[in-house]
Amino acid sequence: MSIDPVVNALKSLAKPAASLVINQAQRKESVVRLLKQFNFDPIQPPRDVDGVYVYSLIKYGVDKPEAILNLFREKEIKKAFWSAYTSNNPLGFYKEVEKFLQQKNLKVDIQRSRIDLRSELEEFGEKFIEVAKESCSTDFQPYPEWNLDEYPTEFKSLIKEKIRSFRGRQFVFDTFQKFRNQHSRGYFTVVGDAGMGKSTIAAKYVRDNKSPCYFNIRSDGRNRAELFLESIRKQLIKRYQLQNVEKANLADLLEQVSKKLPAGEHLAIVVDALDEVEQETGGNLLDLPTALPENIYFFLTRRPYTIDKKRLSALDVPTEELDLRASQYASLSLKDIKEYIWFFLDIDPDYKNAIRQWIQNRNIFEQDFVEQVATKSENNFMYLRYVLPGIAKGEYNNLSLRQLPDGLQQYYQVHWERMKMDDELQNLKVFILFILVEIGTPIPSEMIAAIAKQEEYHVQLVLDEWVEYLKLQNIKGENCYSIYHASFLDFLKGKRVLDSRRKLFQEVNQGITEYLIREMA
Repeated sequence: MSIDPVVNALKSLAKPAASLVINQAQRKESVVRLLKQFNFDPIQPPRDVDGVYVYSLIKYGVDKPEAILNLFREKEIKKAFWSAYTSNNPLGFYKEVEKFLQQKNLKVDIQRSRIDLRSELEEFGEKFIEVAKESCSTDFQPYPEWNLDEYPTEFKSLIKEKIRSFRGRQFVFDTFQKFRNQHSRGYFTVVGDAGMGKSTIAAKYVRDNKSPCYFNIRSDGRNRAELFLESIRKQLIKRYQLQNVEKANLADLLEQVSKKLPAGEHLAIVVDALDEVEQETGGNLLDLPTALPENIYFFLTRRPYTIDKKRLSALDVPTEELDLRASQYASLSLKDIKEYIWFFLDIDPDYKNAIRQWIQNRNIFEQDFVEQVATKSENNFMYLRYVLPGIAKGEYNNLSLRQLPDGLQQYYQVHWERMKMDDELQNLKVFILFILVEIGTPIPSEMIAAIAKQEEYHVQLVLDEWVEYLKLQNIKGENCYSIYHASFLDFLKGKRVLDSRRKLFQEVNQGITEYLIREMA
């Protein structure tokens, strides 16, 4: 069938610049409607290649920019995709697309639309494989490993989300560059409070330099030395074609890598959130080597902690820490914060118009808005991640600029109060949030409902209400929830301690215990 009518239909659904991010329910509804419009079964995809390509394009293309939709309508792109699919060569597809864009002078359209081409090509490929599997046709087997980047699939969504609106922080990368210029190897650590952008800095460095990486995430149980070693080992084997190292420790792996590095090149391994590592045995966190070979560096991030918890001993290895809280970096961080706010005002397609309207309704000069919000943020990017979209969504329509919360912790407290979470009528909501705190790992709504002894429907309503503070991920076919950010987790734990007069928090632990007993019976 012709792709043009499908692309035109998808373009008619493209979200206007003033709209907010399309929610999942709206997206699913649009996908089903389009599939039916073009005589596809929303449950059972077709079995032929052309049909699966169009079917996949519909499932992928709702709310996508016109420039990327126009790309997928091209016959050359479709041919290049199928060639890459059958030869298990996704990077070949990326190169063919780049070549096509250069020949047709279309690259400027992609750049103007701020499209991350590599990510979009990967997302489409993953959607095609998903549909191919659902088609139950053997023509699509074997299914390729559709990975267009050198870093692990497990961290791709995190990296993409973190760098979506990345701005500034060049002084961090410049300092690391200076450290490398001065030392032939070493450990470089970025230190900062929750919400200061450490993970985003790490994600940006990985994305720009295709560095091997590991993101410690306590809520996912992805914060142990053996998992770190397994992941880094796989990345280094793939990158440097190492042989007979399937059981090698990190020090031995790095020795082999150092010997394979071409003259003038180096390897920087990025490890995020050392403070989230769980490790009972002594020695360095994650068993990081006490000695490093030439041209091997680690780019680390962590929250502040006491010296007894530092656990990074490498006496003969150059080390340096960049503390984002230090006074010499305050003006640079403030500059980055302002640049981030201007991004929301001038560029962000989902929020800029609504934020500008809020400003105009209060007769505020844009520069004054940027200056005052930057001051209120206390150089915390997580504050802006919540407050700026909140302004766009109308959550602060009854407040003036001066009345916006001061700092991240006050933001959480103000939101808590606005949601009337201290009211006993809201006990179920508090109960559900503290189940997530106490469990500490992603769990499905069904399990939350069983612990709370509530209907799953009512639990889901609460989860949907707090969705921006929760992380949703699919684990073995189930939608699982955990607390999104360490700063909000800290806030909730503080509420648990400060509000001990309420029996609710003891009841949460009792509910978890009873659930586990029932499951074990």
